[in-house]
Amino acid sequence: MRGYVPSMRNENPSIKENNMDLKRIFKAESVAIIGASRDERKRGYQAIKTLLNEKYEGKIYPVNPRGGSVLGMRCYASILDIDDLIDIALITTPAGTIPSVLKDCGRKGVAGAVIIAGGFGELGKKGKKLEKEIIETAKRNNVRIIGPNTSGMINVLENLNLVGLKDVPKGNIALLTQSGNIALHLITEAQLKSQKGFSYYVGVGNEADLKFHEYLEFFTNDPNTKAILMYVEGLREGRKFLQQAYKTTEKKPIILLKSGRSSTGSQSAGSHTGALAGISEVAKSAFERAGIITIENPDELFPAAETLSSLPPIYNNSIAIFADGGGHATIAADLLTDHGVKMPTLGKKTQERLKELLPANASVRNPIDVAGGADANPAIFADCAQIILEDDRIGGLLIAGLFGGYGIRFAEKLKFMEEDAAHRMGKLIKQTGKPIVLHSLYNFARPHSLDLLRYYDIPVYDSLDVSCKCIAVLCRYGHKLEVPHRKANFVFKWGDRAKKEGEDIIENALKEGRRVLLEHEGKELLKLHGAPVSLDRLAKNADEAVKIAKHIGGKVVLKIVSPDILHKTDAGGVKLNLKKGNEVRTAFNEIIESARLYNKKADIKGCIVSRMAGEGVEVIIGTKIDDQFGPVIMFGVGGILVEVVKDVAFRVLPISRTAPKKMIREIKSFPILNGVRGRPPVDQQALCSLLLTVSEIIEAYPAIHEMDLNPVVAHEDGVTIVDARVILKKNVK
Repeated sequence: MRGYVPSMRNENPSIKENNMDLKRIFKAESVAIIGASRDERKRGYQAIKTLLNEKYEGKIYPVNPRGGSVLGMRCYASILDIDDLIDIALITTPAGTIPSVLKDCGRKGVAGAVIIAGGFGELGKKGKKLEKEIIETAKRNNVRIIGPNTSGMINVLENLNLVGLKDVPKGNIALLTQSGNIALHLITEAQLKSQKGFSYYVGVGNEADLKFHEYLEFFTNDPNTKAILMYVEGLREGRKFLQQAYKTTEKKPIILLKSGRSSTGSQSAGSHTGALAGISEVAKSAFERAGIITIENPDELFPAAETLSSLPPIYNNSIAIFADGGGHATIAADLLTDHGVKMPTLGKKTQERLKELLPANASVRNPIDVAGGADANPAIFADCAQIILEDDRIGGLLIAGLFGGYGIRFAEKLKFMEEDAAHRMGKLIKQTGKPIVLHSLYNFARPHSLDLLRYYDIPVYDSLDVSCKCIAVLCRYGHKLEVPHRKANFVFKWGDRAKKEGEDIIENALKEGRRVLLEHEGKELLKLHGAPVSLDRLAKNADEAVKIAKHIGGKVVLKIVSPDILHKTDAGGVKLNLKKGNEVRTAFNEIIESARLYNKKADIKGCIVSRMAGEGVEVIIGTKIDDQFGPVIMFGVGGILVEVVKDVAFRVLPISRTAPKKMIREIKSFPILNGVRGRPPVDQQALCSLLLTVSEIIEAYPAIHEMDLNPVVAHEDGVTIVDARVILKKNVK
């Protein structure tokens, strides 16, 4: 069949072996097109025609109950009528037919099915029910699913095109997206603007069965893939994705655009942390820890992938700018500074060597301005590039300006000098192990010199913004490889460091049917792990409150204790600066009355009596279960305005010992912690210790759903947890 040569593979592997190995899906040697059609408008026709046109060397089996033939090929009434082993099935039939089709695929031993149809989880309750049915059917029949609601899959290098896109450029970038339009945009950009292309394309669709992390694992081990480019709308198993991404980025870069920046946590009123944790804040920090290069602008997505798949990373975050105009040099320096890239002053020896080549008025410190020195001799770009890259302080080079256009703008004979310079610059990358990214105003003209640079894997862009972004991502990936984050594997050791007394506190609450620990219970749990909680006791009546206040001494605070009142201030459940016995008595009675008015059915246990915390800065430390990534921790500005100010930083748990310091410095209000208007700086080390303690507590007790420590008062010589709220999970095994 079209010169097909059978492989030496085992023709009768077990079903389990077939489906454990994704190679059989992505490198399929036989394809069944279920829903084959003679109608040129139908996907079942177009898929067969595409495979034939692109000279796919595997076997193609059209399937349609009506039989007959399609494009000169026999059409089988059922996949079960085919004698050969089928690796993958492209299912183009309507959603309602999918369960029965999958059963036949399972009986046939098909490894994977690409389900094109929509009408599943994306369409509400009815669709979710059908999606659940096809997942269960696929599992029972040992068939892995790509999709549903997918544009398809392509093994570009082997012409296994189950999408229908024409002329997809071949290369070493694997493309994973949840949007067919984004895929089309990226593939078109590669066709028009680059010499790079793709090894695979997968339309992930609803991610009902095969998940992002499984695709990542396959591409990590695929020798034809050098970088992985992703567009993600949502992750079904976010923590597994992070765990795999951490492993993948040790070998290959991942470039990712994540849509959905609106907060999904605002509907959760159970805690301040729940109301503040939006998708973008949690995801961005998590992706960074996993070593993923996140991109926010779609126009920068393919250029970043192209650059990372072609060039060596920059390990020292230090680059040089070489431009033939002061304007471009200055703008590039500003853009790179915004990206956090360093531009160190060149060494004296390097500067002296450059001065020998450039005009007297040229700037040779960094950025380097050629100052017209290339107008008659553009080969000077290669001469200077070699000198610059030989400087140990420099990890990479950005060239900006007119290169590629000297033969167009000044004299045609100069184009030969530019081409020679392009050859020499291309060889410099192998010689020095350092990358070059080039910005050219003449990229639109596609001069041969710029095509030569692309031949040597030097990317060329007409946007200075994009050029700066590309060299910046080389620095970011180099930093990932140079400084791996401990505990960034995102693995929890549930139950680690749990204490019997702490387990008893939680078990007692659950036995009483409570999902909320009372404040004194929460503080006791924290105290067991060495956290600095305020001195307080529970008073069941006004007399007890007066007695406890007298024992504590000094000013005290009273707070309502009820599993049904989470936000005490809203219920009028907090009274501050109480000293005299009559003040305490009056405050107790007022709090109880206000609480009953706030919630008539509330189970009121009494009031906590605590010593008033000293002056300091109020911060919040909280945890929640993120829908995509599991347990996360938050640090930020605390007090009653926490949800208004929203000055917070997030991390996926567990965190490393270096993470707390970074979180603290990340918030906009960090200068306040360093001391303002004569106030001393707070004890940041104590804050770091508390963040680590909270991380350990969440790992120790799987029953905890959310925790809010707000406020935590940070002093000059320590911190005090003034209020603690611990919410337990609904279903605890």
